[in-house]
Amino acid sequence: MAFIIDKEELKPGLIIFRRGDVEHKRWYCRIKLPKADRYKTTSLKTTNIHEARERAFDYDADIRFRIKHEVPIFDKPFSEVSKEYVESQRQRAVMGEIGHERVRKLKSSIRNHLDPYVGNIQISLIGQDRWANYPAWRREHGKGQFREQVSDATVKFEMMIFHAIMDFAIKKRYIPASQRFEGRPQFKLMRRDAFSIEEYRALHTRGRAWVKAATKPSSVWYRTMTYNFILIMCNTGMRPPEAKNLRWRDISKGKDKDGRDLIILSVRGKGKSRHLVAPPSVGDYLERVKALSKSTGPDDPVFTTKVGKATKSLYAELVTQLLVEAKLREGPSGIPRSTYCFRHTYATFRLGEGVDVYFLAQQMGTSVEMIEQHYGHVNNVKHADRVLHGMGSWESLPDDNGNGNPENSKSGNAGAARPSPERRKNPKDKK
Repeated sequence: MAFIIDKEELKPGLIIFRRGDVEHKRWYCRIKLPKADRYKTTSLKTTNIHEARERAFDYDADIRFRIKHEVPIFDKPFSEVSKEYVESQRQRAVMGEIGHERVRKLKSSIRNHLDPYVGNIQISLIGQDRWANYPAWRREHGKGQFREQVSDATVKFEMMIFHAIMDFAIKKRYIPASQRFEGRPQFKLMRRDAFSIEEYRALHTRGRAWVKAATKPSSVWYRTMTYNFILIMCNTGMRPPEAKNLRWRDISKGKDKDGRDLIILSVRGKGKSRHLVAPPSVGDYLERVKALSKSTGPDDPVFTTKVGKATKSLYAELVTQLLVEAKLREGPSGIPRSTYCFRHTYATFRLGEGVDVYFLAQQMGTSVEMIEQHYGHVNNVKHADRVLHGMGSWESLPDDNGNGNPENSKSGNAGAARPSPERRKNPKDKK
């Protein structure tokens, strides 16, 4: 190499030298790796020739120790290892072990979030603190496409990838097994701020006035579209990505087992598809959207811009504008509401009406566990009579025959349930 000056061979395969292309006079060493046409070069960080020789021999001994014990010699940045990991997963997809969509999601999460976080850091320097601090960094530096705040599920998915890449690095012997992340960071459950009945009515009322207040034809169009979009979302429970993917061919009419009309939507999102049902009112809202749209062919998207192109944002700015005007932008938890809150509103209203959790989970394309985790408080209110059974001022639960439980009706017990008015009558009073 032309920039090498003052070269001195200490032994075969080990030289020290200085560089002619820099101003400082510090020494470097270069070691030829045994049985390989590769070299390892490093700065000895000294200008003293005697110290340089000693450090070069020490460095040579360290390299040989690494080779003997299969410890990586060449450190790699996280971004380079993550590329290798994605390629390994792509090969698995080719073999049919995993889906290609999963590989796409992995690649997207790494490129957009993990690489900006630790991409330039050497893989050997990434420790437990980097792992534990990721949720806070992620929430501070980004948000979901349709949410004001990144969801726990998204952060957990990205951390799962983070963990998998580090495991991959261990298997490739880029880092020792002791560097494997321990445990899983604990998340505080995010309250999903749905709208109450009163808030929903207020949003409905304000929405109509908001449309009428528009002064430009384009504003009238977009506000009308946004208003109907909100009504559809609140009455179907669709995820925003599912609404974005909805096409006119995905909408059909049907009847339930009692012969009542209903709307059937075939929705796609999160790599899955399903059918959901909606009341006829949703069909009316969809007809309004169709009357507005310039794209109504079977393969055209339902929610579009004024010129008929698929909308990427699902009217996010207009939704925010309406929520601000209706003074409903922030929910009880203080987190700004977004399009996803319409889905939470649907779930809350359905549970409040007594819909079985299993059927609701099927309708919404999620798990019973997820419904109970995020909306369990709704059932507590819905079934307050059962939850508070046995407490003062509450009537006793009926038994299998519809009668109150007399064992819980003893007078003088401060916390005992009180019998219903019918049970207070004299049993001998017969009509």
